[in-house]
Amino acid sequence: MTCSSPTVTAVHPLDDPVRSSLAGAHAPFARWVGRVARYDPEVSGFVGHPPQLDEQDWADLAVLLGPGEEVALRGGPHTPPPGWAVPSTIGLVQFDGTGLEVAPDPDALVLGPADVPEMLDLVERTRPGPFRVRTLEMGTYLGLRDGGRLIAMAGERLHPRGWTEISAVCTDPDFRGLGLATRLIRAVGHGIRARGDVPFLHTSAANHSAIRLYDALGFHLRQRSTLTLVRTPVGS
Repeated sequence: MTCSSPTVTAVHPLDDPVRSSLAGAHAPFARWVGRVARYDPEVSGFVGHPPQLDEQDWADLAVLLGPGEEVALRGGPHTPPPGWAVPSTIGLVQFDGTGLEVAPDPDALVLGPADVPEMLDLVERTRPGPFRVRTLEMGTYLGLRDGGRLIAMAGERLHPRGWTEISAVCTDPDFRGLGLATRLIRAVGHGIRARGDVPFLHTSAANHSAIRLYDALGFHLRQRSTLTLVRTPVGS
């Protein structure tokens, strides 16, 4: 397994955000084999790959992941070699946050390693998307507390060149409808803009409430795509 990253080219950094991140800002988390890469599994489950995988790419991906591991591949449709499984596909939408109005929030706290158990609990109860024990290391995460209890959070995930993804936007069900997600999105976006990046984000095409929120905040739809879930052969 090689640790060095190959040159990653794309029409736009957001067309290949995982490999762009792993070849740049997130290189310390990267594990490469040939043209495919993955994050350290404690950080994230994302895999970066060329738009079309050839025979060698599939072989490298199997080596990188190990047997019986499931990952999501962008774009496609992807047809893996014999022995692989394709459990499902998921519609994905990508939003450009150039038009997001940002503002700091004096009540938002920077979350750190000591907060991870509460963050994992909030994610488990609200299901905003994948979040692992070291996902916090991908960027700055902000939280809002009520009586010491973590009730909402949002943070930074992928860092393709010139862009930063806003992710893990979630609110405790007891505190929804108070605009906490909006406050945190604007606050995280403020930090992103302050260092010269542009915010962006992803959500499921089926998450209509999130899509309405992002539209209202000034995000605009950049592209629709499909995630193909694939599972490596058990005997690979």
